[in-house]
Amino acid sequence: MLTKHLRRGVGRPKVAHAVVVIFLEFFAWGLLTTPMLTVLHETFPQHTFLVNGLIQGVKGFLSFMSAPLIGALSDVWGRKSFLLLTVFFTCAPIPLMRLSPWCFFALMSVSGLFSVTFSVIFAYVADITEEHERSTAYGLVSATFAASLVTSPAIGAFLSLRCGDGVVVLLATVIALADILFVLLLVPESLPDKMRLSSWGSPISWEQADPFASLRKVGKDSTVLLICVTVFLSYLPEAGQYSSFFLYLGQVNNFSSETIAGFIAMVGILSIIAQTLLLSVLMKKIGNKSTVLLGLGFQLFQLAWYGFGSEPWMMWAAGAVAAMSSITFPSVSALVSRCTDHDQQGAVQGMITGIRGLCNGLGPALFGFIFFLFNVELKELSPVEQNPVTPDTQEKRVIPGPPFLFGACTVLLALLVAVFIPSQHAPAVQTCNTRVMESAISVTENGSVPVSDEDNEPLLQDSSL
Repeated sequence: MLTKHLRRGVGRPKVAHAVVVIFLEFFAWGLLTTPMLTVLHETFPQHTFLVNGLIQGVKGFLSFMSAPLIGALSDVWGRKSFLLLTVFFTCAPIPLMRLSPWCFFALMSVSGLFSVTFSVIFAYVADITEEHERSTAYGLVSATFAASLVTSPAIGAFLSLRCGDGVVVLLATVIALADILFVLLLVPESLPDKMRLSSWGSPISWEQADPFASLRKVGKDSTVLLICVTVFLSYLPEAGQYSSFFLYLGQVNNFSSETIAGFIAMVGILSIIAQTLLLSVLMKKIGNKSTVLLGLGFQLFQLAWYGFGSEPWMMWAAGAVAAMSSITFPSVSALVSRCTDHDQQGAVQGMITGIRGLCNGLGPALFGFIFFLFNVELKELSPVEQNPVTPDTQEKRVIPGPPFLFGACTVLLALLVAVFIPSQHAPAVQTCNTRVMESAISVTENGSVPVSDEDNEPLLQDSSL
């Protein structure tokens, strides 16, 4: 009875459940923004940013490997169990940050195996929304992520200054625990009973669990291949940007901790507006694909501005443009979800999240390497007093932010690839719905579930985008 109650949760599944889970998880990590930079520098005083890139690289690669697998398994066994798993392991390193920094960073790297909450959350939302509601729901979830970062870094920095890092870590741990309990006790299962295996002992084929299966399907479907390439080329510089940007603002542009917190709040607020009101209007007025292209255009502009800009007002203005570019990911997720069979939402969203996880690893490492090549070592949280950047020093650099300019080039490639995404997707082989019907007939006649041939199973179904 208790197990059945925990599985059902409270009430019917709603988008609000997904919103609360995402908010609590990223609010807890947002509190640790300033303390984690301090601990990172204390633990790795030499080449701090390069080591951070390596840590993120391991975590991102593991997420890339596991996200499609976890998403596919959630299509079979349900969303709630895997949502609990991902939230728990994502938040598991938090208590160790001050107790044992080495263990904290080691566990943070390994936690990438399960730190793919977004893939399960987006599949959860797809289960409970109609197609025309999905882009708005995805925008709301993404906006919640931005909302969690509006105040949490500032609160964390304030508490760290007044009460010490230990209090911040304790508060983040309590919030993370609340998130885990919320999923365990209150979040209901979204996947209908008829679509789930009856028990954890039910058989599952290797084709369902193979983490490379979705990648093989990508190569056989030109539309989803174009979408995945677009995600990779656009999110690679975004991951690198946000892993280094706060240190970059402090060292190169002499932003104080308070100013950085204000900058994060501004970008967060504008991102909320962009991913809710603006995204909804754009999806209705210009369509899904055009919204993706517009978001990539904003991203290209803001990265180029950061690459060539050196004045504080330029950083603030480019930050506003960066907030507008946040419409890209929810619009891409809606694009994929709208043309994906209901029983493949977890696998496909896991694949997209896996690519983002890979970018989360490669992006910081790549940006750190480019900074290193140009003799820009970001290793101090507040470098203004120790190593100030004078106007004369800035004038010597034709390109103040070379990694951002490199990122603009990759986004330009993403924009060119996205142009070729068709407005309608028509696979040349059988759709998944047809194969499901055939499988049902086969089960009725033979009493066993046939093994599907993935060569004849498209990733996307015929759908108007």
